[in-house]
Amino acid sequence: MSYQLAIRRDFIARHFLIGGDWGAENHEHSHHYRAEVIVEGTELDRHGYLIDIVALETALAGVIGQYADRVLNEQPAFAGLNPSIEHFSRILWQQLRNRVDLPGKRLTVKLWENADDWAAYGGGL
Repeated sequence: MSYQLAIRRDFIARHFLIGGDWGAENHEHSHHYRAEVIVEGTELDRHGYLIDIVALETALAGVIGQYADRVLNEQPAFAGLNPSIEHFSRILWQQLRNRVDLPGKRLTVKLWENADDWAAYGGGL
């Protein structure tokens, strides 16, 4: 058994896919992304929190701020990568992991690129 805490934030970013013939996706276009961050762990702190939600919100805002209203292909984190939602979810996870203290906890980033389609990356514990 474990506790879970999640936050979600929406943002818009642009990209174009490379390395294959994906029709319109090969041309620059925008997505209304939704980043869902899930923290999971078995222990609460002395205040009854799994994690300080304000610290998590601040960290996520900082990470998303690097990509919102920008072209992903032009960002250093995507150098040499196709800016797929799979890569993007991993990049967000790595950058968020570097900003929050999560000993003994699992962090998952689920990234939606529309109402139906998402990719996730996670790890820890």
